[in-house]
Amino acid sequence: MIQTWRVDAGGQTLALAAVDGALPVCIHWGARLPADENLAELARASQSDITGGMLDALPPLSLCPEAGQGWAGQPGLIARRGGLPLQTRFAESHEVPLPGGLQLVAREATHDLTLTFTFTPTPDGIIAATTTLTAADPVEVDWLAAPVLPGPQAADTILDVSGRWIGEFQINAVPWAPGIRLREARTGRSGHEHPPYAILLETGTTNTHGAAHGMHYAWSGGHRMVAEELPDGRRQLQWGHASGTLQEDTSFATAPLLLSWSEGGLNGLGVAMQRHIRDHVVTWPHPDRPRPVHYNCWEAVYFDHEIGALKAIADRAAALGAERFVLDDGWFGRRDNDLSSLGDWDIDRRKWPEGLTPLIDHVNGLGMTFGLWFEPEMVNPDSALYRAHPDWALGPADQVLGRHQMVLDMARPEVRDYLHGKIAHILATNDIDYVKWDHNRLLPIADAAQTWGTYALLARLRAEFPQVEIESCASGGGRIDAGILGHTQRVWLSDSNDALERLRIQHDAALFLPAAVTGSHVGPRKSHTSGRVLPMAFRAWVAAQRHMGFEMDLRELDEAEAKTLASVTAWWKANRGWMRQADILRLDSADPTVTAEMQLAADGARFVVFAGQATASAQILPRPLRLAGLDPAARYRITLRNPEDAPRHSRGPVALKSGPLMLSGRALMSGGLTLPVAWPATMWVLEGERL
Repeated sequence: MIQTWRVDAGGQTLALAAVDGALPVCIHWGARLPADENLAELARASQSDITGGMLDALPPLSLCPEAGQGWAGQPGLIARRGGLPLQTRFAESHEVPLPGGLQLVAREATHDLTLTFTFTPTPDGIIAATTTLTAADPVEVDWLAAPVLPGPQAADTILDVSGRWIGEFQINAVPWAPGIRLREARTGRSGHEHPPYAILLETGTTNTHGAAHGMHYAWSGGHRMVAEELPDGRRQLQWGHASGTLQEDTSFATAPLLLSWSEGGLNGLGVAMQRHIRDHVVTWPHPDRPRPVHYNCWEAVYFDHEIGALKAIADRAAALGAERFVLDDGWFGRRDNDLSSLGDWDIDRRKWPEGLTPLIDHVNGLGMTFGLWFEPEMVNPDSALYRAHPDWALGPADQVLGRHQMVLDMARPEVRDYLHGKIAHILATNDIDYVKWDHNRLLPIADAAQTWGTYALLARLRAEFPQVEIESCASGGGRIDAGILGHTQRVWLSDSNDALERLRIQHDAALFLPAAVTGSHVGPRKSHTSGRVLPMAFRAWVAAQRHMGFEMDLRELDEAEAKTLASVTAWWKANRGWMRQADILRLDSADPTVTAEMQLAADGARFVVFAGQATASAQILPRPLRLAGLDPAARYRITLRNPEDAPRHSRGPVALKSGPLMLSGRALMSGGLTLPVAWPATMWVLEGERL
């Protein structure tokens, strides 16, 4: 007997089958199948032959491959009871009614275990897939995979993400090959090193053309990805928590594995994930309020909090167009540097004898709201909290410190209660609408309970202070995933405010993140992380690609820089309404020195193109830039927003320099546009309007 099921979301279908009640297998993940597709025939068509050197029956690549059934690859479940490994044989697969989704349950009689696979389609074309294991008696689980899927045979490349501090979201292209591609983040957070994303590309896929599968494990703790090709040629994809994070219990669950498919290149995956994060993961405190222009004082004053200087900077920020002022690290305990006071979340009366109220009142009087920095999950050994509760620190007492700090054990209710009390008091007694929530060291041990505890604290604070927006920062981009974004509304993409670095980081992050949640700040004239000096126009336009802000000592600006910054900020404020809901489309640039994207309005009526010249081109003249996502039959007016940024040696008759162009969508997407010559660190900005 063959049982079959299907889940449809947007342009994709996930089809499953179970033979004689065995664990279901995926028989199709890709393009949406016709409504009347015969899934039983599809299951028969997917049956494999047997040949020499094989077992007499092919072990199934099920949603949870079982080692005890002859499966030679990575199993989907590794569990023990009483120290002895469990050899399982799940059967009796059946469907349990689930409104709006699919839930399949299988039983294991010998050890009294139940596996539940849940698939939930979303309006934006994503399928969220989870695995839950329940046991009548406690078991020790070392590994539990989200529903295991076959790696597409037509894919020849795995794209995954690596990175480092101030160098996040670096895309790796790895060919499929026999054996295992294993990525494991054991740092207790999503990680700069290899955050939980992967894309599987078919031959020839680009940003705008070709087929691709996308996967995002929505979990903020340690995770593992396994992409394995067996000797028989079959491929499997597994995602779950990092090994060692699942302990003895009677119930275990993976995070949602977010699945997407596109036949429109990488942009199809990126748009689906952008919309899903923006519209279905994030809960907005003020959904109808425009995203405010952000000012953060960190790279202006660091720990040196002097109210006169901060008021003067706030005056300049407001005059330039800022709408939110954020006081960063240094306001609490005896925090004069990063050696002490984490955990002591009381206002430092040496620096703030009247509390934060005088600065908040000044900021509010300028028409700006006020935000504040916290790092709640951390503690310095040199702190009143650690001296009172050294047992609250996670890991051994003699561990190596990170940034002079340890991690609080967020699994302990008393730790969460303490932090809630301190943070809630600050929020309740001050007019604060924004919290920058930082996380500046790796965990000494990978522990899922740490992540669940952090989620619980965030949820408690969000329920009590629903008007407060929270940013996820972890030494920049060290904790960015759909799990943490279920509790926050903004991510700090990188601690690098170097616009050249940011140009690439935020371009690649657009495969997974919408502009509305992605903070991007205009940094100082000389970058504090690279030492590079870049023109204000370039710094400002790079920040204007995402949720715009400033992070510098604004007192350093000369008149020309201030005029440029104010102008770009005014442009961003005039366009942020439609850009908040826009799709970010990465453009296939024929010149590798140009990083280009366009943001297309939800109704397709307008767009903006950002084309950043990072370094000098190999050829003399710019190559044409082809656009994407337009109506081929429609006509568009294209205007160069910033002709004043052309260098002195741009002296030819480029049409865009002399006025708008009117071209069809077909022409713009096939032939493209010729841009003026650009020096390195120039951003061309093109505005488009459908006629």
